[in-house]
Amino acid sequence: MAAPLELSCWGGGWGLPSVHSESLVVMAYAKFSGAPLKVNVIDNTWRGSRGDVPILTTEDNIVSQPAKILNFLRKQKYNADYELSAKQGADTLAYIALLEEKLLPAVLHTFWVESDNYFAVTKPWFASRIPFPLSLILPGRMSKGALNRILLTKGEPPLYHLREVEAQIYRDAKECLNLLSNRLGTSQFFFGDTPSTLDAYVFGFLAPLYKICFPKVQLQEHLKQLSNLCRFCDDILNSYFKLSLGGTSPAGQETVDANLQKLTQLVNKESNLIEKMDDNLRQSPQLPPRKLPTLKLTPAEDENNSLQRLSP
Repeated sequence: MAAPLELSCWGGGWGLPSVHSESLVVMAYAKFSGAPLKVNVIDNTWRGSRGDVPILTTEDNIVSQPAKILNFLRKQKYNADYELSAKQGADTLAYIALLEEKLLPAVLHTFWVESDNYFAVTKPWFASRIPFPLSLILPGRMSKGALNRILLTKGEPPLYHLREVEAQIYRDAKECLNLLSNRLGTSQFFFGDTPSTLDAYVFGFLAPLYKICFPKVQLQEHLKQLSNLCRFCDDILNSYFKLSLGGTSPAGQETVDANLQKLTQLVNKESNLIEKMDDNLRQSPQLPPRKLPTLKLTPAEDENNSLQRLSP
């Protein structure tokens, strides 16, 4: 009997099984390859290392990072690429590198750096899944990590300023989306009628960008103009994740999304209130510590003490 496979990952919303791109990549590949994953959705009681999500756990192994998890699944005979030719395999690697170089920085910026999106959607959603008081700390740390990752790959000469970096990453991302749209064409998947690793990666990167309701939608608007990529995401959701949210019907999902929106608004208000309280404490005038009054002895008392110290 095969060892049980358990995947710890971020949960879903807006009709998605997960709002986290890397978690979606692994979940989609498992569906394509037939890997029997037991999905453990992170909630506010989870105590693992969130920086490594998604995490695949078996009786003998703990594997993190999508590429390593997919390689592990292939070694367990769950291979979504067994019908691909050598050229298609090489194309897969090239397109994944393109996604990580051109599209990922803009996705990270949309979620974690764009302030309106971060404070209205990203921060409250993730904070609601993280136990207090870490819910007040980790989202900000994740946002800084995303910005550092962007600057590490894009903040080189001649792009010295953040605005120049932002403009460049969105140009690159739109170019990448156009290339993906041209490559997909009218096909159901990128290599014909059967989904593969490349389809898992493209779906994982595009689906959150396509479905989540952001206030700032610069890249989202461009994606929605590419109808074949939107159809691609919808087809995978309908074919492989139709009941991924506990069998929720479309009508029921509207209720789930409405409740999620109320919850995120509540969490956002609470975290903002605590941050304001912290700011007020830091800005309040600091009084110097009070000194205790020094007791002074009268001359008579001083003379008596001196005599006592000299007496045997």
